[in-house]
Amino acid sequence: MHRREAIKRVSAMLGGVALVGGSALWTACSPDRPRDGTSGTSGIGTFTPADIAYLDEIADTILPDTEKSPGAKAAHVGAFLALMVTDCYTTRDQEIFRTGLTQLNQACVTAHATSFVAATPAQRLSLLESVDRDAKAYMAGKTAEQPTHYFRMIKELTLLGFFTSEIGYTKAMRYVESPGRFDPCAPYTKGETTWASHA
Repeated sequence: MHRREAIKRVSAMLGGVALVGGSALWTACSPDRPRDGTSGTSGIGTFTPADIAYLDEIADTILPDTEKSPGAKAAHVGAFLALMVTDCYTTRDQEIFRTGLTQLNQACVTAHATSFVAATPAQRLSLLESVDRDAKAYMAGKTAEQPTHYFRMIKELTLLGFFTSEIGYTKAMRYVESPGRFDPCAPYTKGETTWASHA
């Protein structure tokens, strides 16, 4: 139940946008999954270990290491994305996601003459900023019947995966395991990290 609360809070951080997969998100918490964030040697669903490494690089470009916190790759967000897409997305959304990954890599080859995984951090960031602008324009003008842009899916899952991970909870946010009291009005100084809810 606590993980549900964390997911709700991340959803709220995303501006109240409904996450693709809806209530099916909870199924990703099944205990038969590896708890260390690794995918094992056989990958996850149709995602190979190479696919997961690619997802890690995308996620780490969105949420890189900072002085205060490791980035998305350290939190194994790539494996989280693969798991969520495999277990929670509809077949249609899985196809959009997978096609988007191919398009993203092809766009990197066109723009920088190298694959996304082999590109420099600056090249990756430049490409993702461009794709993000395209995704925002698409989402602003899309109808209810049109699918979500693949990069919107990636960004939402990256934020969800990172901010519900141990690293996200304990390094990127301030986490107090057992405060022992209800404190509805904690002081906040501009620039500080946000408080994590209790896991």
